[in-house]
Amino acid sequence: MKKRILLLAGGQSGEHEVSLMSARSVLSALPRDQFDVTPVVISKQGRWLPPTETQRALETGEAPTGGDLVLHRAASAEGYDAVFPLLHGPMGEDGTVQGLLTLAGIPFVGSGVLGSAVSMDKIMTKQVLASAGIPQVAWQLVVRRDWQAQPDAVRERAVQLGYPLFVKPANLGSSVGISKVARAEDLDGALNLAFSLDRRVILEAMTAHKPREVEVGILGNDAPIASPVGELRFDADFYDYETKYTEGRASMHIPAPLPPEVAEQVRTLALKAFRALDCAGLARVDFFYVEETGELLLNEVNTMPGFTTTSMYPKLFEAAGLNYSALVTRLVELALEER
Repeated sequence: MKKRILLLAGGQSGEHEVSLMSARSVLSALPRDQFDVTPVVISKQGRWLPPTETQRALETGEAPTGGDLVLHRAASAEGYDAVFPLLHGPMGEDGTVQGLLTLAGIPFVGSGVLGSAVSMDKIMTKQVLASAGIPQVAWQLVVRRDWQAQPDAVRERAVQLGYPLFVKPANLGSSVGISKVARAEDLDGALNLAFSLDRRVILEAMTAHKPREVEVGILGNDAPIASPVGELRFDADFYDYETKYTEGRASMHIPAPLPPEVAEQVRTLALKAFRALDCAGLARVDFFYVEETGELLLNEVNTMPGFTTTSMYPKLFEAAGLNYSALVTRLVELALEER
């Protein structure tokens, strides 16, 4: 008997359109002889769209503003065998939807509430990884109230980290709100931008030498496996939103041209981080590799990475011999096994 799958896409984050692209790829790849798939698009206002408007949103990449309240539609999801919450960023990848589905007793693809929430929050991620002994760049937490009440103290903390540095909102994806700050006089504008999006912000030091950016995919629950390592190269000062989603600005190299011992260290640290954060199903783990010093520093963990057929995560496992259709099938199987 076919398994009934509810595929959620869209969502309220700035990665709404990316989610729709991912959903179109997954929808066409799940084998129809094994799964009966129903897509539902969540609008940017948090409404779950009916079938006709969902189909229109998937075709056009734009969602209307109507639809039902989330809780109403979640209650009607009870008849599904599993949910594929293909949602990126806040209000989707951060444990909110995962908590809703857990309360409803419905199995779903990916990490649970804890793994999703902790991995989405850059500050909590850094604290957990530090306790696990996983190397990272130096960083500082700043909250909005401190910036408003004691701006000079915050500026001094930036000086202690050293320029240039990065300013990042704690809870956004796709490089939204991130600034590279080369001079002290540019810090205020970067902080104001980040605080317009989040009440908690990270100041993050840069490495002495420009690092290479390498990534690895993780697949599994209690016995996860790591993919080959890939390298991301891009034509920009850093991997910002425009570079990430402008065709031709970035390229993937799989396998990454790394010494074998470095590639193995990437895979080992990625698996260690996956377990430390209590992730499940899948994740893409990103690292900085400083070739001049041999340093390997974990940058971030994505529990629901981009999932088009050309995205890094599927390409990493394609290099391991698992094609796109087999990969998404395996993810649904893992959801059913875990819950």
